[in-house]
Amino acid sequence: MLSTTQKINAFSTLGHELETFLAHAASRNDPQYSSFRVLEQAIESADRHNPWFVRQNIIHSLKAISEQLQQERLQSWLSSYDFTYPGQIRTVAVVMAGNIPLVGFHDFLSVIMSGHHFLGKLSSDDAFLLPAIAGMLCNIEPALQSQITFTQEKLTSFDAVIATGSNNTARYFEYYFGKYPHIIRKNRHSIAVLSGNETVEEIRLLAEDIFSYFGLGCRNVSKIYLPYETDPVWLMQSLSGWSWLKDHSKYYHNYEYNRAVFLINSIAHLDNGYVIMREETALSSPVSVLHYEHYSDLQQVRQTLLLQKEMLQCVVSKDGLIPGSVNFGQAQRPALDDYADGVDTLKFLISIR
Repeated sequence: MLSTTQKINAFSTLGHELETFLAHAASRNDPQYSSFRVLEQAIESADRHNPWFVRQNIIHSLKAISEQLQQERLQSWLSSYDFTYPGQIRTVAVVMAGNIPLVGFHDFLSVIMSGHHFLGKLSSDDAFLLPAIAGMLCNIEPALQSQITFTQEKLTSFDAVIATGSNNTARYFEYYFGKYPHIIRKNRHSIAVLSGNETVEEIRLLAEDIFSYFGLGCRNVSKIYLPYETDPVWLMQSLSGWSWLKDHSKYYHNYEYNRAVFLINSIAHLDNGYVIMREETALSSPVSVLHYEHYSDLQQVRQTLLLQKEMLQCVVSKDGLIPGSVNFGQAQRPALDDYADGVDTLKFLISIR
């Protein structure tokens, strides 16, 4: 069995290889790029199979993963856990979502680091990318090959489960997997709180938190809290640089549909040609729609968010305006210990040994 140090070395080497791939991804005729043929084929297959998985978004995901896999970050993350007790190796079934590219990578990393066998149930929407990444990892450290299995068939012969889905699928997961040690994740949403003093660059980074992956991730900002004196028209005008969304047929179809609904029903809104802003208390917003809500008392916002914490995945604000929040531009670049739904995945995995 590999030591933690050996696994850190394997994943940090993977991170370095991804960095090399990304450095040459813009010039596919580069000789260094040819060594990544399998990964490139996986990207092309994912793009063809799932219209939401455009190359730009896959590259965005690979960049975030490569940042996580720096050796110092891996060592710092794992230093808080005790791996000395050998225990028993379990097979952990991981049911992965397919809303954004490689959304299940952190679970994959955590299961491997915990020493268990990873049994990945691939989403039909994201069936190519993680196996390609796992193949790169096994080329670096062949001993990991026996620790990794992927399937798109019905799950059998497992000891614990990590499952990610919607509120509806979570009920099915609870029924089917409830007798096993499990983590079952439901719908979550992310929001931003503005002070009104944000710079142009900070709003540019906020736009990335909103629009990356077409807003389909649970860490994408779907609602913004604005001070009463802040004009939402200013915010709408500041969310520039993403007009290419109009060229994506599925996204633009959602935009046109929602715009038609708002116009037919005389719902007040702002529209810049590719995103619609609506004053609304709900956290969840449809694709192409961004909710906003004015506030006069920041402490009241903090209290509201505390009451809604079970529905929140991520809060974005400037300089810790909201305790526990992340800075603009970091919503889709979580730290290794920024666990989905606030549940410590690695602690869970160590506990089932």
